[in-house]
Amino acid sequence: MKVTSQALALLSAILLNTSSAFTTSVQHRATSKSSSLAVTNDLFVEMTTETGAAAAAGTANTHSSVTTYYGETLKETADLQTNACCTAARPAPQIAQAIRNIHPDVIKKYYGCGFCVPDEVEGMTILDLGCGAGRDVYIASQLVGEKGRVIGVDMTAEQLKVAKETQAYHAEKFGYDNVEFHEGLIEKLDDIPSLKDGSVDIIISNCVINLCPDKEAVLKSCHRLLKPGGELYFSDVYASRRVPQELREDEVLWGECLSGALYWNDFQNLAKQCGFKDPRLVEDAPITIENKKVQDKIEEMGHKNLEFYSATYRLFQLDCLEPHCEDYGQAVIYKGTIPRFESGWSLDDHHYMEKGKVFPVCGNTYNMLKETRFEKHFDFVGDWSTHYGIFDGCGTSMPFKSSIDGVSTKGGGGGCC
Repeated sequence: MKVTSQALALLSAILLNTSSAFTTSVQHRATSKSSSLAVTNDLFVEMTTETGAAAAAGTANTHSSVTTYYGETLKETADLQTNACCTAARPAPQIAQAIRNIHPDVIKKYYGCGFCVPDEVEGMTILDLGCGAGRDVYIASQLVGEKGRVIGVDMTAEQLKVAKETQAYHAEKFGYDNVEFHEGLIEKLDDIPSLKDGSVDIIISNCVINLCPDKEAVLKSCHRLLKPGGELYFSDVYASRRVPQELREDEVLWGECLSGALYWNDFQNLAKQCGFKDPRLVEDAPITIENKKVQDKIEEMGHKNLEFYSATYRLFQLDCLEPHCEDYGQAVIYKGTIPRFESGWSLDDHHYMEKGKVFPVCGNTYNMLKETRFEKHFDFVGDWSTHYGIFDGCGTSMPFKSSIDGVSTKGGGGGCC
């Protein structure tokens, strides 16, 4: 697809406004007196090196530029310059049916990178961060049902206009109206009075957090808003290593959700620091940029081996979780009672539990099932009386299975995320 001069001009403005806002790992290693975790944190929370009014102005300009790009420059999904913000995997049948019920104006302004509504959500309160024109809000609306509630937050007025203008259409289509939309920054959820601490069952987000200047603020707010046992379930873009500064400053990569991608291990460390002690990968797929000009530029800069992935993670709000998977000799038995998963159900990419089969688990997995909405679907074996060490197979290598053979774990083909 040809990159338009309008898009390049706007994205150049983004970089002029934000290039001074990023600090390097070398600077932080040389000057920081905080813990090693805090040093790593600064690598992926793009805080400015300036303070006071100058820093605030830089952040405001970043938000303004991104809002303009997604609110005005991009008119529909086809306007994207790479395939980072699109979804090639085939949706599950209930998701596909829900999408068919959504207004075409909402569908054509979708810029996400996955399907980020988890199982067992009927009657739940769901918060969608960076909801855009509302596609995932209206999917979730159908899944939570009339007794549930879905809240969408986005900073782009043009996108929210579409979401709100089609609200009556969807209410008539579904037979109820259980959604609400708020204009605001997902880094500043405190500014939305109706969002109270411990009031949300599930938070979803679809390829948005990578665009935020302060990712730490987003995750901390999520932890605060979730009820105990609730979860953040979201799709985003990640990198196999820290994205070099010269690529961060590339206008196309920034606008297309790649240059803001977190190195996967930095993300996991940040999540743990914000209270989500054991991030679980649900599915992943490699991102092939499919724009020769962009790909050639990456290779010419000497970063041919830098890889991008779209991935869905689930982060539980459970204080009882440990930093690593510890073995207490416990097991669970799935009852086969989660709708549409009578034969077996997956908690994440390495915990598929067949109905009726004793399945050994670490202490964290035990609690993710025992202390959440999934408890009624399992029988639990064992206690906490004896510790047997680290759970077999718990490691720290790159978690994306698709990095091994390039094959998506999302249940569908294609190089798109």
